[in-house]
Amino acid sequence: MSERQIRNAVIESARLNDGERGLLTAWVALKYEGGGQSFGGYSLYLPKDWSHHTMSINYAGHFIWRVMQIAVVDDWHKLPEKTVRADADHAHVHGIGHIINDDWFYPGQDFEDARARQEKA
Repeated sequence: MSERQIRNAVIESARLNDGERGLLTAWVALKYEGGGQSFGGYSLYLPKDWSHHTMSINYAGHFIWRVMQIAVVDDWHKLPEKTVRADADHAHVHGIGHIINDDWFYPGQDFEDARARQEKA
């Protein structure tokens, strides 16, 4: 298992697409000194023809909003060239953080917490 590291990164690109699977995904390409990784790929929305379709949790809005907050932009297209921090290991970017402030976005944890709150409601 590779060790997690906090690294400075520059956003190279940001994409919203159907993930070639017919569901909404978002990716942010991060460039590090000596390499890079992508952050995202979560299923942010399942169309109505998917059996797990739901409108109760706004994963897409939360993901997009938090990435924009962390990078301090007011428009998705302004993400390239912004600097962030990445909490990553060799295989996965677990979260991204504001370059100066202690503000981190861990979508896996946020989405798990949202599902747990929904199940309790």
